[in-house]
Order: sequence, then structure tokens, then C-alpha cells
Amino acid sequence: MRYKKLVLSLLFFFGLLSTVSAQRAEVGIDAGGAGYMGDLNVNNPLKISGISAGIFAKINFDPYWGLGLYYTYGSVKANDLSSSNADLRKRGLNFKSNLHEISILTELNFFDIYSPVAKKRFTPFIFAGIGGFIFNPKANYGGGDATLRIYRTEGPLEQYKNYAITVPYGAGAKYRLTENLTLFSKIGYRTAFTDHLDDVSGVYPAANSWKGDPPNQAAYSYFLSDPHKILQK
Repeated sequence: MRYKKLVLSLLFFFGLLSTVSAQRAEVGIDAGGAGYMGDLNVNNPLKISGISAGIFAKINFDPYWGLGLYYTYGSVKANDLSSSNADLRKRGLNFKSNLHEISILTELNFFDIYSPVAKKRFTPFIFAGIGGFIFNPKANYGGGDATLRIYRTEGPLEQYKNYAITVPYGAGAKYRLTENLTLFSKIGYRTAFTDHLDDVSGVYPAANSWKGDPPNQAAYSYFLSDPHKILQK
């Protein structure tokens, strides 16, 4: 899978606090669950593996359109050994990563719930935008965590960047509880323009790929790249 998709949402929590009159400016918080789709989760786009939380500030141009700046934290993980796929269990890879994203999102409400003459309190909405995020995949090995990027698990020349562009998009629903407080729930995906979110991308390197490295580091890199080969010996 060339690009990873993050379910950095299923955000069930809820806080939108108006800071000026007529709901023109808003600040808020959200929290919920996070997950990912990629080489260690190939067919379940709703699988939640960690938490997600964030803060935002948004300007509403009218009752329908808004533009906001968002910070989102997420944690995701996956383990081949818990997969229902026998080939993945045989491979035996695992990873976890914390994610920090900054994004700019535009939002469209379907109904007017904010103007002085609004007759509705509920509206569906959709959103999309662009952002960037930092990630740092780690794997459990020997009772501790190995920072996979350091060990260049796809070969000695493959030390990828730990940041990438994302394209967030999704949908949700809002309910205007009071004049200054709105509750919302949403589900959102991110297409992340990196193939290294889970540290899995290309091919398994050969055992002698790290010839110039100290023996312990070379063996460690090889095991983290393809553990089932070591375990079969």
C-alpha cells in the first residue's frame, strides 16, 4: 500500500465554545479514538487502536462555511501476531507511533444553526483540508521499544523522514446546546503522504546489507526488518 490512511477520528467528544458574538469565532476541544490502515491493517478502516485528542480555533464566515486551525494528537499501533491473516501472523511485525498533526480545515454545515433567525439546532457537516504531521514508529523487541527509523529496517540507505503531508477529510454532526456551546461528533480520515508510518514499505533487505555497522546493530536491524526469518533458524 503506497500511502497510509489514518482514522484519526471517531471523535465522540465535543466542545465548541464561542468567543465572540454571533458564533463568528470558536475555540474547542475534541477527543476519541484513533486507528490506521496500512501494511499491518489492510482491510479494516474502522479499527481503533489508540486515542486521539485535539484543540482548534475556527472562524465562521457565515452560518454554513468556516475555516479553522487544528492541532491533533493520536496514537496508533498494530501487531501481525494478532491478525486474522495467517501470512501476517507468520511475518510477525509490530509497531506503535505517536502522531502530532497541524492542519487547516474548511467546514460546511448543511443547515443554519448559528444565525439569530436559525430555527434548527442540529446539522450534519463535512470537512476537508491539508496539514502536516510528525510520526515515530517503534517496535517491541526484547521487552523494550526500538525506534525503527534509527535501525533503517529496509536497508542502510533507507532512513526516511519522520514527517509528512496529510489530507484530512470527513463528516459529522453538530447540536447547538446553548448560545455559546455546540456539541459535535465526527469521523475523519487522513491520507498520509508517506509509506513509512508503520516502517513497512518496500522489500526485505538481505542479512548482509548492514556490513559496515557494528555486529549487534546489524543483527538488530535485520531482526526488526524481518523477524520471522530469525525465528525460523
